[in-house]
Amino acid sequence: MFQRILVVCTGNICRSPVAEALLRQRLPERQISSAGLGALVGKPVELQAAQLAEADGLDVSDHQARQLTPAMIQEADLILVMSEGQRRAVGKQAPQALGKILLLGRWLNDGAGRDIPDPYRKSVETFERVHGLLKDATLAWAEKL
Repeated sequence: MFQRILVVCTGNICRSPVAEALLRQRLPERQISSAGLGALVGKPVELQAAQLAEADGLDVSDHQARQLTPAMIQEADLILVMSEGQRRAVGKQAPQALGKILLLGRWLNDGAGRDIPDPYRKSVETFERVHGLLKDATLAWAEKL
């Protein structure tokens, strides 16, 4: 049912590319991609995020940030965002897609859900905490899908 999954964050250099790689690892039969609402187009995964991903056996070396487009929204079967604000922002671009835009952290906190904060330009500890949330959230989605 959810064959094409799109993961969205702000810059497409910290959270969404790592979540994309985690989902690809967990759901190899699905088409997983990522984009940003305010993408730093062409940039690689931020160093701290890349190091944490690589320590978990993920390859994010080929990633280049890309801007979310209406075509990406339309083509995706499921769009996973990091915050309620991002859900509204994507929905504003494509109101007809609101039903398929859900929080990546939807199943965290015993199903209560939670936002996954942006670690960009923050401490190593923040990146580590966010990386743990990404791992937990993608595992939960993989089990649900």
